[in-house]
Amino acid sequence: MTDSERSRGSVSAPARAGLGRTLGVAAAVTAVAAGLSYALPESWAATGVGFTFLFASYWFVIRGDDSERIREFGLSLGGVLEPEPLSGRRIWQDTRQAVLLALLAAVVIYPFFWFGFRMWWKVDAFQPAPILPRLLALPEELLVIALPEEAFYRGYLQTSLDRHLGKRFSILGTRVGLALVLTSIIFALGHLLTRFDAARLAVFFPSLVFGFLRAQSGGIGASILFHALCNLYSGYLLESYGLLR
Repeated sequence: MTDSERSRGSVSAPARAGLGRTLGVAAAVTAVAAGLSYALPESWAATGVGFTFLFASYWFVIRGDDSERIREFGLSLGGVLEPEPLSGRRIWQDTRQAVLLALLAAVVIYPFFWFGFRMWWKVDAFQPAPILPRLLALPEELLVIALPEEAFYRGYLQTSLDRHLGKRFSILGTRVGLALVLTSIIFALGHLLTRFDAARLAVFFPSLVFGFLRAQSGGIGASILFHALCNLYSGYLLESYGLLR
């Protein structure tokens, strides 16, 4: 089905069935991850959840060793996850693009986030927390949390939903569709399931940026890095304002 057909609302029965399967997979994987967050010891919960998302991404996208499919779903990571020989030049170019896009997003968004953070929590006394411990936590944030979540939600889920729903809108020259919003809703609900606190739903908003970065770059590298930086930044603000001990 073409994008023009989707934009006219003409969705075939096979397309509806495919959409149903995709949403079913998303619900099942999210439920398993949430269940493991309670069933596993606290020290292993994040690892178990991350493994769930990584395994799902492998099972539904990577295991067939189809390079074209892996690239379509944004899971190439510079060719590291493709069956072809590695190219140092390609890895460098993709890494550079991901870093630049993530840092640009941070520079643009974080000042507004800081302002909103202060308004939401009604805090003023800022005592800068040590930065080094946060920076040392970056590898864990990247590999245990950001990579698995982005691989599944932005790689498998957003791409699959885009296939069924099309990309009807253009934002800053990047084509996106309802998949961007729907993926973010499911992402936020998944966070709520791991801890029943309405504040957890706020991840819907950064998730929109993660999804936009995935659409703009064609891969998940930028969204992985920005996701990890968001976790570190929010933790830093919580600690600096005395909200996290």
